[in-house]
Amino acid sequence: MARELSEVGVVGLGTMGAGIAEVFARAGLSVTAVEVDDTALARGRGHVEHSTGRAVKRGKLDPTERDAIFERIRFTTSMEDLSQAELVVEAVPERMELKTEVFAALDKICPPDTILATNTSSLSVTELSVATGRPNKVVGMHFFNPAPVMKLVEVIRTVVTEPSVVDDVEALADRLGKVDVTVGDRAGFIANALLFGYLNHAVSMYENRYASREDLDAAMRLGCGLPMGPLALMDLIGIDTAYEILDTMYRQSRNRLHAPAPIIKQMMTAGLLGRKVGRGFYTYAEPDSAEVVPDAHTPAPGSAAAGARPVQRVGVVGSGTMATGIVEVLALAGYDVRFVARAPEKVDAVTAALTRNLDKQVLRGKVAEGDRDAALARVAGTTSLDELADRDLVVEAVVESLPVKEALFAALGEITRPGTVLATTTSSLPVIRCAQASGRPGSVVGMHFFNPTQVMRLVEVVSTIATDAEAAATAHAVCERLGKHAVACTDRAGFIVNALLFPYLNDAVRMLEANYATADDIDAAMKVGCGYPMGPFELLDVVGLDVALAIERELYVEFREPGFAPAPLLEHLVTAGYLGRKTGRGFRVHTAR
Repeated sequence: MARELSEVGVVGLGTMGAGIAEVFARAGLSVTAVEVDDTALARGRGHVEHSTGRAVKRGKLDPTERDAIFERIRFTTSMEDLSQAELVVEAVPERMELKTEVFAALDKICPPDTILATNTSSLSVTELSVATGRPNKVVGMHFFNPAPVMKLVEVIRTVVTEPSVVDDVEALADRLGKVDVTVGDRAGFIANALLFGYLNHAVSMYENRYASREDLDAAMRLGCGLPMGPLALMDLIGIDTAYEILDTMYRQSRNRLHAPAPIIKQMMTAGLLGRKVGRGFYTYAEPDSAEVVPDAHTPAPGSAAAGARPVQRVGVVGSGTMATGIVEVLALAGYDVRFVARAPEKVDAVTAALTRNLDKQVLRGKVAEGDRDAALARVAGTTSLDELADRDLVVEAVVESLPVKEALFAALGEITRPGTVLATTTSSLPVIRCAQASGRPGSVVGMHFFNPTQVMRLVEVVSTIATDAEAAATAHAVCERLGKHAVACTDRAGFIVNALLFPYLNDAVRMLEANYATADDIDAAMKVGCGYPMGPFELLDVVGLDVALAIERELYVEFREPGFAPAPLLEHLVTAGYLGRKTGRGFRVHTAR
């Protein structure tokens, strides 16, 4: 049976350590909070005052509760004051030599049964434990910032940590109101191992000028529903902190995807550490501010749509959910829309689906009856590609097959006028192949909409090496009229969103495959610890394991990066017919399809 701990300590009162001390005190524990000197101690107390003061202002904490929190915390500069602690959490800077020094000191001061915990986010807990004479009493207790708000705690056991110690820490996490996931001692644990590979990949994209920082961040916020874009998150974490975590993970794993992008080291050397100093990937109004100040790198509003060709008549080829959604948003935006389906019954099916969708929006109060009727009047269906000859823009939304798309673009190149912009909605296939097939590559652009098109605001506008500026500007202008946020990128596998999302999902599958953690714990870590709307395995089951495998294969073939090679477990599941929700079985069993 787990012990009920009452006397705890925290060493190191930076933002994280002060937050941990506050969490303990809020839960009714007696806390001894230690810093190296009076200046650091005052700064640490200030962190707690600021955090609790803000909670009081927001009505989430009563003034009497705040006072009780401070009554439970003893601020001191003497490690000797921890002599009665039942558990001590170390939260000093992420340097092995400093942490081992603290653990060696605590080992001499604390009673033999005191649990020594480290809040490290990436360093080896095992290596820290051997700095003491009680490695069996050492455990990782990784809180997430800000500790009073974030619900996740990763509990890290080493090969010699006593089971009773893990039980005690898990019970404490539950008492604190936290969600705990317990894992073994491995670089990055769950959350950071998955998060920082993704962040590093995004930084590399920016460093290689594949996309702007604004477009990278917007793509992941709007395309994946993430609370922050990767570069803004790097600034929040701290460029120096990110470098140390990545470097530690790389030294332990030798995974090239964790080798810090060179620009991270350069920014760290230049003192561009993120929000805490007022400048990182973005410039902030002042240190620790979230307000971004526009600078020379910020694109002028509307600049991407300058030079666009006029568009009034739009064609859509396809009859699936994506094609129907595109027809709907185009019609609501006032375009004359003509769609092409393979057979008369497909034309009828699209028309019926479009009518149902618009009727639902009227019932929900999102579309007026008059606007619905006007939109439907702007739409006509046909089975003949020849009826697209007068279109200013044609958007292809057919099956994700390169031979099918190439044949379609060859036909469109002959049918449509020379000035017509031709767009493909492909999510992973090379746009240049469609462009070459059309015979007029300068007029071809990618317009990758996200499903459901009526809801998702993001469109990736993809320019090939042959796309002319007018065609790209036209796509941006159409997106603006649709109320979509267009991000610009060039033609390479995965574009922005899929190129960042699917390696992260693949890493999660590899983690499961290695029996490091369960699918439930990995999902919980990413949702609770990182604020993701879905865990990786929930998302894979929704996307479809076969779709994920196809995209990951495209990424691997294009980039030849060993870390992008699809995890064998994913391949095996697809081979066995476990495709996710659509088949009722993927990483989990789904009772209703």
